[in-house]
Amino acid sequence: EVQLQASGGGLVQAGGSLRLSCAASGLTLSDYDIGWFRQAPGKGYEGVSCIGAVDGSTYFVDSVKGRFTISSDNAKNTVYLQMNSLKPEDTGVYYCRRADCGSTTDGAVVVIPTWGSWGWGTQVTVSS
Repeated sequence: EVQLQASGGGLVQAGGSLRLSCAASGLTLSDYDIGWFRQAPGKGYEGVSCIGAVDGSTYFVDSVKGRFTISSDNAKNTVYLQMNSLKPEDTGVYYCRRADCGSTTDGAVVVIPTWGSWGWGTQVTVSS
């Protein structure tokens, strides 16, 4: 069975940091674009970052650019999302999924979930 499981969430104060992990079983993460998504309370899913399979290109939406980094450890079959300078508006449930990632002609980053389901996610709560 193929599974992607996000973990590492928690409660932090504004300005703090967290590192989320996306561990996979049943597939090799480096073979696919992998995206991080979040769902804020009462809102829809938002793609926030992505790492490309072909050349490891990274993508960040404007709201997290400069604060979040995405990386992968192929030996551990894990993708990480390092989140620094967290803000209350970063609060939500974070998920990782196979994705299509890229940019529009006007430079906007697009992260679209592809195969799979949302699963459990990991809760990130940033207090002010």
